[in-house]
Amino acid sequence: MKSPLLQARDAGESDKEDRCEVYRCLSCGNALSLELDPKLEQDLLIPPLNFGRVCRGVYRSGFPGKKNFAFLKKLALHSVLNLSEHEYTLETETFFRQNNITWTRLVLQGNKEPLLSSDEEVLSEALCKVLEATADRPLLIHCTKGTHRTGCVVGCLRKLDQWSLTSIFEEYRRYAGTKVHVLDQQFIEFFNPTPRHVELAQRTADER
Repeated sequence: MKSPLLQARDAGESDKEDRCEVYRCLSCGNALSLELDPKLEQDLLIPPLNFGRVCRGVYRSGFPGKKNFAFLKKLALHSVLNLSEHEYTLETETFFRQNNITWTRLVLQGNKEPLLSSDEEVLSEALCKVLEATADRPLLIHCTKGTHRTGCVVGCLRKLDQWSLTSIFEEYRRYAGTKVHVLDQQFIEFFNPTPRHVELAQRTADER
């Protein structure tokens, strides 16, 4: 059994680890480790993991948490779309309510070999919500890490906007890093937009 002194030291080290956040710059790939002072954390503008701007009125990221509240508030979000299997904490839901942010959870299965693939109906519904976002009604779309499931939805959006597959996959890989899923890229390549997607894309094209 550890002495009270050792237990206190271990607890202190654990707290320190909790305050140490690692961020990776998407442009250069360099990792930055920052130790956060709890007293200052609430005032810092800390984006969620893999945060990025998709187009006017649409942002993407990994799962947001308490440390991201000040940053998210600056975005003046109208809605948040959660593609992961994880639910928000009560604290996060309270933050959303206080800031008039609506949230929706559509659990999108990731593409994983050999048998798992994304549900086209869920992705279709998620894409419609992204297409309905506007500059004055901005939306944040996220999954757990903001890479694969979010990348598939964004990739399908890019295909609707007639991006080349080369450009779509380049953007996908920028967020996925070394964990590229070939099945994600195949899913995007063979994605066929519905008439509803096309209608919404045409209606909101000027917004993007």
